[in-house]
Amino acid sequence: MVGAIIGAAVGSLLLGAGIGVLVFYFVQRNRVGAAQQEASKLVANAKQEAATYKKEAMLEAKEEALKLKNQTEEEVKERRAEVQRIENRIAQREENLDRKEDALDKKLQAAEDLKAQIESGKQALLNREAELDKKAEGIVKELERVSGLSQEKAKAELVAAIEDSARKEAGNIVRNIEEEAREQGEKKAREIITLAIQKCATDHTAEVTVTSVALPSDEMKGRIIGREGRNIRTIEAATGVDLIIDDTPEAIILSSFDPIRREVAMLTLEKLITDGRIHPTRVEDIVEKVKRDIEKTIKEAGENAAFDAGIFNLHPELIKILGRLKYRTSYGQNVLKHSLETSYIAGLLAGELGADVAIAKRGGLLHDIGKALDFEMEGTHVSIGVDVAKKYKESPEVIHCIEAHHGGVEYKSLEAILVQVADAISSARPGARRESLDAYVKRLEKLEEIATSFKGVQSAYAIQAGREIRIAVKPEEVNDSGMIVLAGEIAKKIESELEYPGQIKVNIIRETRASATAT
Repeated sequence: MVGAIIGAAVGSLLLGAGIGVLVFYFVQRNRVGAAQQEASKLVANAKQEAATYKKEAMLEAKEEALKLKNQTEEEVKERRAEVQRIENRIAQREENLDRKEDALDKKLQAAEDLKAQIESGKQALLNREAELDKKAEGIVKELERVSGLSQEKAKAELVAAIEDSARKEAGNIVRNIEEEAREQGEKKAREIITLAIQKCATDHTAEVTVTSVALPSDEMKGRIIGREGRNIRTIEAATGVDLIIDDTPEAIILSSFDPIRREVAMLTLEKLITDGRIHPTRVEDIVEKVKRDIEKTIKEAGENAAFDAGIFNLHPELIKILGRLKYRTSYGQNVLKHSLETSYIAGLLAGELGADVAIAKRGGLLHDIGKALDFEMEGTHVSIGVDVAKKYKESPEVIHCIEAHHGGVEYKSLEAILVQVADAISSARPGARRESLDAYVKRLEKLEEIATSFKGVQSAYAIQAGREIRIAVKPEEVNDSGMIVLAGEIAKKIESELEYPGQIKVNIIRETRASATAT
């Protein structure tokens, strides 16, 4: 029973499964048919679109081919036109070359003809030259016969005459050039020096060395002398100055070779007179105080001089030595003021002439530095100044300015010459220096004596306060060219044998006189 039931159930299941399979089969077959129909449609559509695309591609290709054909034809036309133009130019050039060749042929032929003419003319000239040579030989022989001179002698005389004439002309030209150069040089130098002096405004008053001290009364002389002369001995020992007390009313004379000592003694006496207390201890105290004040004044004077000259890197010891020139005079001229004035003028001249202004001003300020020490050291103030400048590491250019400012060595720089010129200008200007009458007269006599010692000098006269010597020479013994040599020799002898401030001009006069007697 159960088995039948199970069998019936299994049969039902199998029957349902079969029916399901059949149904699935029929459904799938319908779907496949529909898909095949759809695929057929898609293939048909694709073929139709492909045909359409193919037609369009064929049309585009034809259009592109036609365009390329047209471009190619245009390029071919342009190339053909360019080729035609080139052919035309080549043809034109060939034609021009043909014309030029014809012209060259004609010129060549003309040159050949001209050459033939030149050869013909040359031969004619040679023949003519031969004829002229023969005639010249005949003329020369005839001249030799008439003049009695050979050709060589006549030629030598002609050359000598030409040389003499050329020498005279050359001498005149040289003289004119020298005179013109001298006039122009003097004019330019005068302008530069005048400009420098105008720019340098300094005091022109000559200072006098103080050698006496005024007293309020003659009674003060006794107080200065002191009991048994103890005060005056103390003053002389402390200052190193001799006090001369004579019959001069209300004055004491100070005597010492050192100007700083004289200054110390003078200030000491003035303070003692003002204070009224005069005894050895007081004298020594005041002398020490005055010496300290003098040292301070010397340093300030050196610093002020360097500042006024525009020089700011001097060695401190050089500044002190420079300040000592405040109490040094030369022919009555204060040496510190003279050095400062020389520095100004040298700097102005250097600026006008394009030289080194700093070196010129520094050399001018230090050129007389040796005069601050020439009372203490052996040698001239020039050699002392050179040694001091070397000691304190001054530059070789400045040392040379110091060494050459009196012409003792050969000038090696323009600045050294300008310092020498500025020194002469400062010392030679009116009122700058003075000298005693006896020394002045002796110097003028010596100047005239030196000039008259030369052969050919007729007379000599010192003029312009000894700044010029005017010399008359004998015309039969000294010619024009000899005057220049004589002036130089006299100037050299004056430099070597005579001491003088500034410069001396040697002026030589030669006068030719002729006389005749009418009877």
